[in-house]
Amino acid sequence: MVPMPSNASAIGLCNFVDVSPSPFHVCNTVSVQLEEAGFVRLDEIDAWPTELGRYYLIRGGSLVAWSTESDNSGRSAGSTHAPFRIVGGHTDSPNLRVKQHPDLQSAGWQMVGLEPYGGAWLNSWLDRDLGISGRLSVRDGNVAREVLVKVDEPILRVPQLAIHLSEDRKGVTLDPQRHVNAVWGVGNSPKSFIAYVAERQGVDPRSVLGWELMTHDLAPSAVVGVESELVSAPRLDNQGTCYAGTQALLAAVENPTDVTPVLALFDHEEVGSMSDRGAFSDLLNTVLERIVLGRGGGREEFLRTMAGSICASGDMAHATHPNYPDRHEPAHRIELGGGPVLKVNQNLRYATDSAGAGAFALACDQAGVPLQRYVHRADLPCGSTIGPITASRTGLSTVDVGAAQLAMHSSRELMGANDVKAYADALAAFLAPAQ
Repeated sequence: MVPMPSNASAIGLCNFVDVSPSPFHVCNTVSVQLEEAGFVRLDEIDAWPTELGRYYLIRGGSLVAWSTESDNSGRSAGSTHAPFRIVGGHTDSPNLRVKQHPDLQSAGWQMVGLEPYGGAWLNSWLDRDLGISGRLSVRDGNVAREVLVKVDEPILRVPQLAIHLSEDRKGVTLDPQRHVNAVWGVGNSPKSFIAYVAERQGVDPRSVLGWELMTHDLAPSAVVGVESELVSAPRLDNQGTCYAGTQALLAAVENPTDVTPVLALFDHEEVGSMSDRGAFSDLLNTVLERIVLGRGGGREEFLRTMAGSICASGDMAHATHPNYPDRHEPAHRIELGGGPVLKVNQNLRYATDSAGAGAFALACDQAGVPLQRYVHRADLPCGSTIGPITASRTGLSTVDVGAAQLAMHSSRELMGANDVKAYADALAAFLAPAQ
């Protein structure tokens, strides 16, 4: 494969983010790229093929993809499957989501009731032109079907309070119950927001049974900076990993080794992963076991395969903030453009141990990219990832990694343009280790 220039990777990430405003769209975007590379979608309720090949499945806003092309049932006595090399990530990002009774009126304004999802940095959502995305559940005869929603028009806005009306002209503390509802019209005639969304998708509003709808910033992603060395985009946490992980899998399947490469992208990480498709579910374990079963193995073979497997939990990392350098561990400076980040936390907010660190360090060396090492300040609470959850749910050796960024959980974030390709290259080397 011809290496893609760094800016081409950054532009690719921008395009990926702009067409993927929700977890469901992330899965759709990734699936298109996978199918172009010969991957076949499987349904969990069907019997899976026993032939070697490239496969993927989608469960809601989560996706798992893998290739068994390197599998060799005769590679050692009693072995029916090559060990797994897994890159994990999450498809969801903090935002404002539509309530179940969204239609509100206040002071002559038509309002849409919103509530924060995850640890959204609320002030960053004020005074932005917002679109709507997600999915509807729609009656189709006696069954319900899914309809993807994407309205890329400025229909919503959460207005800031004028500085003249604040008590001390230093801003206000936002109440997530009262201060994040959006305006979308004026007048005293009630409007149905769900009916509007349904009609925009060509659906009879009376057929809508349920919805998962969320806002997204409409400003397009861009490569910025005086030397075009930065990426400015929404949802870099964690679509930066979704994009890099997909590119890594596509590269790995073109250079098969004696491991089985897997990409696992989970929904609901930002709210704890406790769902049917989150990292705390049985989704990954079930898929991995069915892969082994499909190759003629049993429970014993599955457990042996898992014992030799390893997972890289990919999530974005904190770059050292130039305006707040005191908020960071002084001996662990993290730079944009400095390469992928290995994340370590002694209290296991990250799952990295020395063995996992060694595996990822070797991958970075194989890819020819520098490695940075991150430790959170000991006197500040540390965030977490799917890493500890995946490690405890599967028993897999797990290492937490990422790419550096600023403004995490803001409606718009910033990362290094050259880090996009470096991150993808490191993950590709992890999925296809040198023999």
